[in-house]
Order: sequence, then C-alpha cells, then structure tokens
Amino acid sequence: MFTWEKGWEVVIGLEVHTQLQTNSKIFSGSSTAYGAQANTQANEVDLALPGVLPVMNLEAARMAVKFGLAIGAQINQRNVFARKNYFYPDLPKGYQISQFELPIVGKGELQIDTPNGVKTIGITRAHLEEDAGKSLHENVVGKTGVDLNRAGTPLLEIVSDPDLSTPSEAVTYLRKLHSLVRYIDICDGNMQEGSFRCDANVSVRPIGQRELGTRAELKNINSFRFVERAIEYEIERQIDILLDGGKVVQETRLYDADKHETRSMRSKEEAHDYRYFPDPDLPPMVLSDEFIAEVKLTLPELPSAKQERFESELGLSVNDAAAITASRDVADFFEATLEATQADGKIVANWIIGEFFATLNKTETEFSDAPISPAQMAELLDRVTDSTISANAAKQVFAELWAGTESVESIIENKGLKQITDTGAVESIVDEVLASCTEQVQQYRDGNEKVIGFLVGQVMQRSKGKANPQMANEMLRKKLD
Repeated sequence: MFTWEKGWEVVIGLEVHTQLQTNSKIFSGSSTAYGAQANTQANEVDLALPGVLPVMNLEAARMAVKFGLAIGAQINQRNVFARKNYFYPDLPKGYQISQFELPIVGKGELQIDTPNGVKTIGITRAHLEEDAGKSLHENVVGKTGVDLNRAGTPLLEIVSDPDLSTPSEAVTYLRKLHSLVRYIDICDGNMQEGSFRCDANVSVRPIGQRELGTRAELKNINSFRFVERAIEYEIERQIDILLDGGKVVQETRLYDADKHETRSMRSKEEAHDYRYFPDPDLPPMVLSDEFIAEVKLTLPELPSAKQERFESELGLSVNDAAAITASRDVADFFEATLEATQADGKIVANWIIGEFFATLNKTETEFSDAPISPAQMAELLDRVTDSTISANAAKQVFAELWAGTESVESIIENKGLKQITDTGAVESIVDEVLASCTEQVQQYRDGNEKVIGFLVGQVMQRSKGKANPQMANEMLRKKLD
C-alpha cells in the first residue's frame, strides 16, 4: 500500500472527460466513429470556416441529463454555452464551446467503498463541451500534423469535489464512474481510444491546516493504474518540495509512465484567463419537465441498486455482488444465465467470478468478446446441478465451449465425462477400496475422520473421476460407521 510521510493531508479532485456515444458531433453532422483516416470526419463547422453556425445535438443533452439523474444531481433546465478562449493548433476556432456559469448538470454525488466504510464523493458539476482535434508528431519529421476528426466530438466533463484523500480512493471513484457511464449507455468507456480520460488535481497540506495547498493538475491520464501511480508520484514530489522549504507552483503536468514521473507542461491558467462569455451563436438551452421525465424513463437499474438486490434476494456476498455488478456486460450475462438454469445465484456467481474471469485473464479476452453464451453456461450448470457431471468434469466442458464446441451434451458424450450415479456401480467401487485400504479403514475407525478424503480419492481414481464424490463419501461413511 502506498504511504507518504506522516503529518501531511492530501486533497484530490478529478475532472473526467466522458465521450458521449452519439453518432454525430455535438454541433455538426460529422461522424464520431473512431479510427477513420485523418481529417475525413471534419466538416465546415468543425473546421470553423467563415459563416458557419453550430446546431446543438439533442442526443448529447439527453445523455447528459441521463447522467445527472443517475447521480441524483440537480438538472439545470436553463443552461448556457460559453466560449472558452485559448490558442492551440488543434483548436481551429481559437476557442472551445463549453459551459461555465450554467452547466446542464449541477451538484450530485457518488458513493464509493473504502477500507473505512462507504464514503460520499460530491460531484460539483457536469457540463457539455466539444473536444479539440489531435496534434500528430510522428508522421512528418520536424513538423507537426493536425487531425481534426475529434474536433467537435461531444464530451461531458464530470468534475468532482475535492473529497478524495488517497490515490486508491481516486481510482475507486474513477472505476465507479466508469462503470456508471457504461451502465446507462452514454459512453463506451474505452480509455485507450480516449473515450474516458481523467485529469487529477492534487495538493498537499500539513494536517490541521485549513487552507488548501497549491494544486497541480495532472493531464489526460488514460488508465486506472496510471492514475494511481501519477497521483502517488505527485504527492511525494509536492511534499519533498515543501520539506525543503520550497513552494509548489500551480501548473499543468504530464505523467510519463515509462519514467514514473510527472513533468511540467505549462503554468496553469486561472479560469478568468480563458475570458469565458456566452456563445452568441447558441441560445440558452431550455429543457422541459416533459423532456427530463422522458429521459428518466430510459434509466436502467443502477449498479448500486442491482448489487443490493443480488445480496438481499440471491444471498450473494458483498464482494461477489460487487464483482458481478461492476460491469453491465457481466451483470446482464449473470441474470440471463440465472434465468435459464436450475442452479442458484451463488453457483452462477461462483462460476462467473471463478472459471469465467480466470479464463478471460488467461486468454486476454474482453468479457464482451467471450465465446460462451448465457444459454451454454446455463446448460453446463444444469448438468452439474443434476449430477450428470462432476465439478471437475464441468471445467473440461467449459474449456471445450471456450474453444468453440457449441453443445454441452456432445462434449460430455464425446469425452466420456458422464458421472456414475448408479448406486450399485458406486457401491462396488467403494467395496473394492475398503477391502484394499485396510490401514486407512482402521485409522478412520480409530477416530481419524480426515482419512475419509483419501478413501474418496481412491474411489474417484478407480472410477476415472466419474463416480459421484458426494455419493461415494456418504456410502463410505455408512459402511465404516
């Protein structure tokens, strides 16, 4: 666990840029599809050609409201777009259309689990804005190219209160937020493609000091692990400066994952340096009560509610319910399997968290790309539940399903995995074991009950793993007592 020098308090706030899953950009009809050839998805509006006007994408507003409702936030029915003025090569207008004084989503909150219990993290605001383009440095030696495909892509910037106190809390909050935006289907959460990016504001102060320390902003971190490592490094850097009698400078810094260090990018401009003012080309956006009510009807069961239901109705442990509901893909798979199988919720959860997750890690497969369907999983668990196959044999069937064999029944038949449940057949093997293991039989009768495990093992070995172990155990005990 990461620790820093005692006597210091850390204050962390996160700004998360969430790319909304609209088909077109926030103010133009250009496609938002990822991976197109440079500058093929930028039209006159995105290029800021003279005389063009932005037109608001209503779907982006719908998704922003959906998020606000999911975190119990205030929805500002009258919200205003502003121009954020700065110069950068990939910003063709010379300003970014964003929201400042009146964002679409006001104060809300998100609860996270910490070692000290549940902690509520305030969300200051979530505002709509357009993304900038991308500078390319690798294609032309000594020059910089600009790709404006991303320019105008709709973003929802989610700003937390400075309520996070450790790097691990920051990552827990970020994961919870990542899960939520995917649950409500407003963002695909792909961090590698830049759909979900994080800026972290970090400051330190001596314990007991009320005034906040000078913060540094860590820009555009695109993985959970790097967020934690970047914040850890920045905390140590700031404490070292203050212990040496120096002052922390307010600035924007970049995290270098290869060198595990942050380095200065630029001095941090204050908000008033951006010269925000209402965009004269976009009137205030006014959302009706009917519009908000309509959006509310599209909200799915949220992760926290689903987790509580799995715990109370299915008897899942807190950890198992949290693991199952961390991803909507996993939760949907779990419920579809449960609906189709005779097995109970605990068995289904154990298989998904155990064998399924282990195979995903081993094969480096995303859950959405897993080759086993809920129907196949349900059929497999049914054959375990009705004692057709043993748990060990079920793992062999699972591996065959993963490899592409479609039928559980054909795998069981072709591999000869059917369990021996015939009482007479199992009893015959048990009698053989008792006759040949006289030493262990005597140990059991002398009070060493642990030896029963050895005897069951012998039954399984002689039956080539096909005997029902529970039946063998019960039969051995009956004959030995």
